[in-house]
Parts: sequence; structure tokens; C-alpha cells
Amino acid sequence: MKFIIICGPQAVGKMTVGQELEKITELKLFHNHMTIELVSPFFDYGTEQGNRLVSLFRQEIFEEVAKSDLAGLIFTYVWAFDLQADWDYVHKIGHIFESKGGTVCLVELEADVEIRLERNKNPHRLLHKPTKRNTERSEKDLLSTMDKHRLNSYDGEIKKDHYLKINNSTIAPEEVARLIKERFQLL
Repeated sequence: MKFIIICGPQAVGKMTVGQELEKITELKLFHNHMTIELVSPFFDYGTEQGNRLVSLFRQEIFEEVAKSDLAGLIFTYVWAFDLQADWDYVHKIGHIFESKGGTVCLVELEADVEIRLERNKNPHRLLHKPTKRNTERSEKDLLSTMDKHRLNSYDGEIKKDHYLKINNSTIAPEEVARLIKERFQLL
């Protein structure tokens, strides 16, 4: 089983790349907003209740998939590399799959902020992420998160065998998915 974590800042294209990767592999996509959107009608993400519920749903899905006969899972995540808690979380969810004999593959996407601001308004993104439809608020969050946290790794910081970093500023999501499939020999 393969567990593909696609990380990167907001609006870098994690979900879209994950959708394209799902089309050309046997892996299922579990993008991070699937749980955020599920919980948001009741509790905003960022509140204690919202965070707790999102975490619980994700944990349960990871555990069930890890012990299933599925080929694997693609998960998207905004990783603040300056926060130890985020490093710990990535290790924790990876361990769920590794403990069942799975392989964790980490894909990091990066793109220029101007491109991300444009992608933030993309109708496809807004279709799948209702909480992002207030684009003024979403853009403000994108910029403030970027100011508060380091959302891409330093060169050489990730020391995993199964790691790929792609600047997808000018690369189509289909091509990025193909690169991921080839690099990690996905079925």
C-alpha cells in the first residue's frame, strides 16, 4: 500500500494534482478539505470543536484505509515546516500506514504566490471547497498564513527516500501527476 502525502501552501494545486493522480492510479484521494467541509456547517475549522472533529474523522479514515485491501491513499496537507506539531503529525499519520507494511511517499508542491492567488479564485477549487468561496477572506488567510509560517521546506530538509519536490508554477496538474506516478512507481 502507498500513502501519498501531497503538501504545500494553500492554492498550490494539491487537490487538483491529487485528482489527476487518482485518475491514473488505483489510489483514492482524500483531500484535506473533505473533512473541513464536513465539519464546517457545525463548527469553523480553527475552533477547538472543529479541529477535534476534523482530526478524529481523518484518524479513523487513515486507520481503516491502512488495514484495508485498497492500493493506497492520496492525502493533501498544508504543512507549516516551522511548527514541530506539523512534523509530528506527518510522522504520526505516516506511521499508521508504515505499521501495516505501507510505504509513505511525500510530494511537496511549490508555486509563486501570484500564481497561488490566481488559483485561489479558480472555479474548480471553489466547487470542491465551499469554505473558500469567500475569496477575499480566503486570500487574506493565504497571505497571513504565508507571513506566519514557512509552508515549503528548505533544500535538503526532507531526508526521506520517497520524497519529491516540484515547482508546479508552470506545469499542468496532469503532468505533475504523471511525474509522481513515475517517481514512486504507482500502479
